[in-house]
Amino acid sequence: DFSSSGDSLLREETVTLDEDILRPLDFAIYNDTTFVIPDYSGESRFLKVNCKGKLREKIGAIPTANEKALQEARPALAQAWRSFLDYNLHNGVLAAVTQLGEVVEIYNLKDSTHVVRIGEHDEPEFKVSDGYGIPTGIMGFSDVQVTDSAIYAVFHGTSFKEIARQSGKLPDGGKYIYVFSLKGEPMCKYVLDHYIYGIWVDEATKTIMATNVNSDQPIVKFSFGSV
Repeated sequence: DFSSSGDSLLREETVTLDEDILRPLDFAIYNDTTFVIPDYSGESRFLKVNCKGKLREKIGAIPTANEKALQEARPALAQAWRSFLDYNLHNGVLAAVTQLGEVVEIYNLKDSTHVVRIGEHDEPEFKVSDGYGIPTGIMGFSDVQVTDSAIYAVFHGTSFKEIARQSGKLPDGGKYIYVFSLKGEPMCKYVLDHYIYGIWVDEATKTIMATNVNSDQPIVKFSFGSV
């Protein structure tokens, strides 16, 4: 609900999640009654939660090759695999991109197929400290959108060593948008002239709206060609 007099959004409803849903950081709307939330306990990959906040179903597993972390540090592993996600109701595709490393997962919730794409920067790298996953590799993705025909994701690719070495001098965000087919096949990569975080793609007008946290004018608009 929007208040024109106060120029602000008004809270319409609050959903209180079950206490056993650990540290939810993102969600996607599955349908009118269900949310999909990453499972940060590490026991599964995602949770289906109803509109009352009650857990209904667990989906998948973290597709890692780190067997030791799976056995000994699942919550830290799940934290390192923190992902941004989006779901398209029309085609049934749920996409998840990792904040660390370079992993794209595509779940087709209509036919139950699952594709994992791991790029040159590999899966999220981390070390465990006091039960928490501390990143040691790169900043990966920061947003994803599933349209009716493709998957768009913002990629950073900057190492934490470089971020520390530059000590705040680097622009914050990513300057790449990766485009994948709905089956996870790489289609193209856009190199931008701004560093961005979030995106909204309009394929009908071939435009991308994005957020730029380095500017006092944080909304930027890009045009793109046919993919």
